[in-house]
Amino acid sequence: MIVVQKQLINSQIKSPQVFLIDHENNNRGLIATSEALKLAESVELDLVIVSQNEDTPVAKILNYGKLQYQKKKRQGSSARPTVKEVRFRPNVGAGDYNLRINQALQWLSKGDSVKFAIRLRGRENQYRQQAGDMLDRIVNDLGQAGKVQSLDKRALIVQIMPA
Repeated sequence: MIVVQKQLINSQIKSPQVFLIDHENNNRGLIATSEALKLAESVELDLVIVSQNEDTPVAKILNYGKLQYQKKKRQGSSARPTVKEVRFRPNVGAGDYNLRINQALQWLSKGDSVKFAIRLRGRENQYRQQAGDMLDRIVNDLGQAGKVQSLDKRALIVQIMPA
């Protein structure tokens, strides 16, 4: 569940004076709260406390409903996972490899980081060098879209974050 923190708005503001930032982002300085409320009503917007200081709070004239919507949207988008994982076997075909690289490019362009893991089973362990070469190939192919966050050839894992 997403909880939006309550902010003081309009008549809830009890402080006698506020530092005012108007609806055009101009700093109006120290103003009486009643005067700031009248100014907000004249442009049909709300007076919202954006920063609660000990002496005088900072208030801004804006659309409070729009502010709440944007906060809720930001909280929802930050909850999604940011690391996508792709697993390979060492003898993957060219078509499958290209498909995964293109998918990783899309994820990197959206801002997600991508983790590639190469799994070896049984006799495939004899070909660790080929798996290490495949990791280098992945890094080269995704070099423009992202930068290497970690490369572990022993565990055969590479993590790439957006550039």
